[in-house]
Amino acid sequence: MVWTTRSLLTLGVALPLAACSDDGGRLDSASATLPTTNSTVNPSTTVSTDTPTGSGTSTDGTASDSDGTSTTDGVDSITTLPTSTTSTTVGPTTDGPDTTSTTVEGPCPEDQIECDGTTAKVCDGMGGFKSETPCAMACAEPLGCVTCVPGSTQCVGQVSQVCKQDGSGWEDQNDCDPVQGLACDPGTGQCLGACADLGLSYIGCDYYPTVLQQLDGFQANPYAVAVANTSASPANITVTRGANPVAMATVPANSVQVMELPWVAELYSGTGPSVLVTDGAYRLRSTQPVTVYQFNPLNADVTNDASLLLPVNTWTGNYLVASWPFWNGFGYAGFYAVTARYDNTTVTLKAPKGGTPTQAGGGVDGQGNGVVVLNEGDVIQVLSATNGDETGAIVTADKPVQVFGGHECTQVPIGITACDHLEESMFPIEALAKEYIVVPPSQDNGNAEKAVIVRIVASEANTTLTFDPDQPVNKVLANAGDFVEIPTTVAKFVVTADKKILVAEYMVGQDAGYGTSDPAMLLAVPTAQFRSNYLMYAQPGWSANFVDILAPTGASVQVDGAAVGNFSAIGATGFSLAHVPLNNGTGGSHSVTADQKVGISVYGVLNYGSYWYPGGLDLDVIPQ
Repeated sequence: MVWTTRSLLTLGVALPLAACSDDGGRLDSASATLPTTNSTVNPSTTVSTDTPTGSGTSTDGTASDSDGTSTTDGVDSITTLPTSTTSTTVGPTTDGPDTTSTTVEGPCPEDQIECDGTTAKVCDGMGGFKSETPCAMACAEPLGCVTCVPGSTQCVGQVSQVCKQDGSGWEDQNDCDPVQGLACDPGTGQCLGACADLGLSYIGCDYYPTVLQQLDGFQANPYAVAVANTSASPANITVTRGANPVAMATVPANSVQVMELPWVAELYSGTGPSVLVTDGAYRLRSTQPVTVYQFNPLNADVTNDASLLLPVNTWTGNYLVASWPFWNGFGYAGFYAVTARYDNTTVTLKAPKGGTPTQAGGGVDGQGNGVVVLNEGDVIQVLSATNGDETGAIVTADKPVQVFGGHECTQVPIGITACDHLEESMFPIEALAKEYIVVPPSQDNGNAEKAVIVRIVASEANTTLTFDPDQPVNKVLANAGDFVEIPTTVAKFVVTADKKILVAEYMVGQDAGYGTSDPAMLLAVPTAQFRSNYLMYAQPGWSANFVDILAPTGASVQVDGAAVGNFSAIGATGFSLAHVPLNNGTGGSHSVTADQKVGISVYGVLNYGSYWYPGGLDLDVIPQ
């Protein structure tokens, strides 16, 4: 249960590590005194044939003083001299064979530390040593005496620890969680099991499903997660909330199973205020790598949406928020929510434009700014107030967190019937890109396309946008968190920026004139993070379900084993789009496979209802 240094460094984040408990529960920042693992580097035992003045070597290898007398005490008595080495190759001569490479050696630089077993020796620059110190624990070059050799690993119970780079002690690296089928190997000091050393994709073993703001009165329709097991072995799933067990299930290989979970009233009910809920999130762990989607609510209805969840090994401490304005018509709020993985996580909430009307509470002020401390599983949900819009809020944390953005129930655009719930799990800023292809979804009959509104949010100041084909919006975003909004459109275009951006799409309401279905929300996925296979879930109660596929032109793609042939080119991008209806008779489980990497989104529509989510992405590919 210790967040992974390797994963975070891959994403370009340096965050402090926390010590962990052995019980799969909360973590705190306390450090423990633990046993060490030693590793040594010995100095060279090769002696130069050119002995520096002031120290020397007799023909039998014993050290001598400058007068050539062998000694047995003091620094000069050391028989192994530190050396530095260079190689010189002499070319062929006219009267003999080629001369082989010759090694020319000299003393190590003054004050350089070398190790002889567990003894640290300080070079004098003349072939000897100024001093030598027996190390109590370990010796590491060029540091000298250390508690442990930097980069070495060890097991303490079921916790894998790594030695700090300065050798001063150990840091918790991974909790080899038995609930995830992991165990710490004493021989390597690393976790072993199917859930060890996961890559940075949407496939993982540790998730935090989180109930979000929703209309009251719809809770007879369950909140649920769909767990897709892409491995060849059954996945044992355990869901807890705090210390309390909630549910268990086994998902067979290459299949999807839905798990209904209790609503969390503190997070869904009412219309405000902002709130911090202790143990507000669920924790879902698996013994095999799985994909998890949450449905709020599950069954087809008039106020739904869904989110692709990201596993904890991909979380960072840096996020942008995409939300939607407070809807004055019924007093429904836009929101974002932050979930913590570790105890004592300090989260800084920075409102867009320095402040936006926000319902104060939970440590957040009336302008949407605040600093809160969350423990493992805690959730802070920030709700907008009249005329407020949380889009562009910036979330930073000193430990990894999960961030959602969305709306309780809103019109898109405001004034067009009817309202619907919005939500999506935000991608970390480190995983954002500078280029995206934006396309609209299909209408319910599959013969025309559904209009969207698009928001493009800057991650840095002075971000310049370019569109192909051009879009009639502002092209320069002055500050991080600023955004442009492309009004109702069915255009397909490429947006490029000189700095990383977040791109969110919003389906328009049914009365906007683009066919059946109401608002839903999607985050665009950059082409660099596309995949060649997906396993996803589409609840079969909808009038129609679709998977949209963005593929390199000419790619061979199959949906549920059937070839896709209705691609249409997207300008000169080199990509093509297909809207593929899904068979509702399959029980909801669907697959996409391709001979090249493709991007997908999944959505369902009915009369005044919809949901929409990205099918997945590889976060270990960091677009530049």
